[in-house]
Amino acid sequence: MDNVSKALSLMGLAVRGRNLTSGEDQVLDAIRSGKAFLVVVAKDASDNTKKLFNDKCTYYEVPIRTWGTREQLGHAIGKEMRASVAITEKGFAEKLVTLMEE
Repeated sequence: MDNVSKALSLMGLAVRGRNLTSGEDQVLDAIRSGKAFLVVVAKDASDNTKKLFNDKCTYYEVPIRTWGTREQLGHAIGKEMRASVAITEKGFAEKLVTLMEE
């Protein structure tokens, strides 16, 4: 199993454990409330979306990664296409960063 598949599976686990939130408003709420340990924005998200999350994550000092496609992110969490997700559990966030950077 390659790292992309492992990372996507881990996102699926995070959803089932209620440690992942998706959708622009929910992700922004997680960032502002200090619950987000990692934000993942799809590579094919709009430039405005990427800028919005980059700015918010920089301001609130939340790690951010541009990774995967909207279709991959959505599929991994059992929803339609998703441009952004927030991981709200530290262990999941750290493992995901490791997988994304290998």
